[in-house]
Amino acid sequence: MKQQEFLQIISPFKDKIFRVAKRLLVSIEEAEDATQEVLVRLWNKNEGLQKYNSVEALAMTMTKNYCLDQLKSKRASNLQLVHSNYGDHSPGIDKQIEDRDSWNWVEKIINDLPEQQKIIIQMRDVEEYEFNEIASVLDMNETAVRVALSRARKTIREKLLEKHSYGIKSS
Repeated sequence: MKQQEFLQIISPFKDKIFRVAKRLLVSIEEAEDATQEVLVRLWNKNEGLQKYNSVEALAMTMTKNYCLDQLKSKRASNLQLVHSNYGDHSPGIDKQIEDRDSWNWVEKIINDLPEQQKIIIQMRDVEEYEFNEIASVLDMNETAVRVALSRARKTIREKLLEKHSYGIKSS
């Protein structure tokens, strides 16, 4: 396969590779390294890519596995979840501060989720993958993906409501 053909195949999803890596790794540099590594590995499989039903699913699986390996490695002991794709559109400063605080709490809550739930939240709610695609990438059945996503969202919702209620229980 020529370089141009390879680029045409990976162009639609190379940014997704970076965003998934960024979701799992702390820094832009780490995410860029992961993206580059996955693209190099795809290039090395270059001749056999046509045999895969979905090169994108293969790339997402490779990204997930590479990032989880990095997180497990000693040099990644201080990595944490960071998400910078959040943007706000011209509300007042008080609303911006409140939204930023809420988002920081959501980030902290997501950071405490199990790795699998983090990946599912990223793939479904940020990357907007379909359940069957997530199931394929994570080697799970769709029902298990839905259950894990539901549990992750429920945990986020409950902990965020707990933070916003300032410990005051409503009757």
